Amino acid sequence: MVNGKHFAPPGPIGFGGAPLGNMFEIVSDADAVATLEAAWGAGIRYFDTAPEYGPGISEHRFGQVLRNKPRDEFVLSTKVGRLLRADATKGGQHGPFVAGLPFRVDYDYTADGVRRSIEDSLQRLGLARIDIAYIHDCAEDAHGGHWREVFDIAMKGAAVALTQLREEGVIRGWGLGVNRVEPCIMALEQADPDVFLLAGRYSLLNQPALDEFFPRCQERGVHVVVGGPYNSGLIAGGRNFEYQEAPPDKVALRDRLAAVADRYGVDLRAAALQFCAAHPVVASVIPGTKNPQRVHQNMELMRQAIPPAFWQELKQEGILPEKAPTPAG
Repeated sequence: MVNGKHFAPPGPIGFGGAPLGNMFEIVSDADAVATLEAAWGAGIRYFDTAPEYGPGISEHRFGQVLRNKPRDEFVLSTKVGRLLRADATKGGQHGPFVAGLPFRVDYDYTADGVRRSIEDSLQRLGLARIDIAYIHDCAEDAHGGHWREVFDIAMKGAAVALTQLREEGVIRGWGLGVNRVEPCIMALEQADPDVFLLAGRYSLLNQPALDEFFPRCQERGVHVVVGGPYNSGLIAGGRNFEYQEAPPDKVALRDRLAAVADRYGVDLRAAALQFCAAHPVVASVIPGTKNPQRVHQNMELMRQAIPPAFWQELKQEGILPEKAPTPAG
């Protein structure tokens, strides 16, 4: 905590670093640098990355740009829970990341693993500090049926170490970076996190964070960074939802949203970003992108005027919950 208050990154829009880890396709170094420079030029001052993204290449690229910027003018988050170990046989491939640095990725949620992870990240970034450390993917989608055992290790190891590092001033805040609500609620019960990065669980298509998790964050003065505001691209007109082909019910819901948006002349991507940012616990929304043009486009989408009647109709049609906060106008 900072001066007794939980630390949160600036908003309303930040920069998500997974695409610059060559997610699904290769991004050239030149394009990565140009995209990050465009984000800086557009006024974005919150940047999120992770060792897994690449593996390692997203952090490397972030550092290449950000170490030339005034350090006190931006907030940087990365993640812990995975260690990178040199392994040329992997060819830089890991999960959806097609061509990164020559490392394999090993889970490690222990206190010692967290301290090593942060030191390794600082080396890849070429920076002297990070601001926020998220415990990465200690949830069911990453660990299956034994995820609660992994979570317990993370709370006894990573959470304790990060709390100490916050008290020592090494980091300014910590939390979880996950795609599930359940571990976030459990972390609030068992520890003292500052901020959560929750991907794909608060969007126009999906709001499981709304009923219990967000109110608990409000009670504790804890903030949330929303990742995946386009739900892996489905809201933006793509075919993926949660990193795979979208199920028919989600496609149908997207089509209902799009039909209402068309009637009001609203860009559905603008509605997606602004809906996420409208909740009072949300500190920042971090769409990822691979090119400078999309950075500027996202900034424009966040500023586009959306008529109140659009939000009213979404609630009247049962597409959005009645209690979900929406932009003022």
